[in-house]
Amino acid sequence: MARVLHIGSRKGLITFAPAAGDWKIRETAFLGEPVTALLYDDRDDTLYAALNLGHFGIKLHRSDDGGATWTELPAPAFPKADEGEEENAPSVEVIWSLAAGGPDEPGTLWAGTIPGALFRSDDRGESWSLVESLWNRPERPKWMGGGYDSPGIHSICVDPRDSCRIVLGISSGGVWTSDDRGESWTLSTGLRNAYMPPGQEYDPVVQDPHRLAICPADPDVVWCQHHNGIFRSTDGGLTFTEIEPDAPSLFGFAVAAHPDDPETAWFVPAVKDEYRVPVDGRMLVTKTTDGGKTMDILSRGLPDRNCYDLVYRHGFALDAQDMRFAMGSTTGNLWIGENAGTDWQSLSVHLPPIAQVIWGAPA
Repeated sequence: MARVLHIGSRKGLITFAPAAGDWKIRETAFLGEPVTALLYDDRDDTLYAALNLGHFGIKLHRSDDGGATWTELPAPAFPKADEGEEENAPSVEVIWSLAAGGPDEPGTLWAGTIPGALFRSDDRGESWSLVESLWNRPERPKWMGGGYDSPGIHSICVDPRDSCRIVLGISSGGVWTSDDRGESWTLSTGLRNAYMPPGQEYDPVVQDPHRLAICPADPDVVWCQHHNGIFRSTDGGLTFTEIEPDAPSLFGFAVAAHPDDPETAWFVPAVKDEYRVPVDGRMLVTKTTDGGKTMDILSRGLPDRNCYDLVYRHGFALDAQDMRFAMGSTTGNLWIGENAGTDWQSLSVHLPPIAQVIWGAPA
């Protein structure tokens, strides 16, 4: 049975469901409110939505019935500042990523925020604690903002074999790994930041990974869509190697890993830096099946001219059950990619700018 599709947009949460061979909007939630992160936790069929209400701050909600009703939860927050230090105390600006813990730790959730902080909950979001071991790293002063003014954690990958192993992506603060549920951290090496001054391109602290994805069947393989290229790790994210296949562009934000084949991954290329549009106005997805040596172009059903869509980090999601993709853009276009992204169809061209797409429970 096909899964429902949840869309986190600038104007709320929009849920599509399959109906009579087509896809229809089933319901909406938080209309008019920016949704910054979504999580479907298949351990207990729970849906989470993070909001950014500007002057009213960030909010977090949980649904136990697929989005029909919602319960507001405490949002991740820094410990209360000491008296007299309130003015300089950090505050959570955006919940940028949500991830479920491993199958052996029910109720455990992770949240990555702007500024670059990691929070953990062990009670389904009822309470949160700051992972101080990461927040207090001496390298933090070198972290810097990517698309935002402050650095942020956008990728949280939990090893399905071992819940203690976590891989984080920080823009811009590099890739970090932990083997002990965040008690200690190791900074990854091998990434290259082309816009740094000569001699500093390989400084691991200033890297700008745009998105990380692990192969569930072989979590030692970690794919990284970086600001200026594509990188791959075969040792769980400790070291990366740059891959340079012939492709329209190696810049982009999104990456998806094959659930079973560590040699296969998908990307959404674009023209980088000040442009951030599809190459030559043509929307397409690239796919490698040989570990990044070569790239195939998947574009059947996608616009082939005069296209200005950009797909954000979380705007590209694979449903491993049916090998079906969802892809949403900053222009409010939404596509479904059947047959592992070989055949695309448009679901809507009138949505708000899309921050995230995720697959939920079976319809």
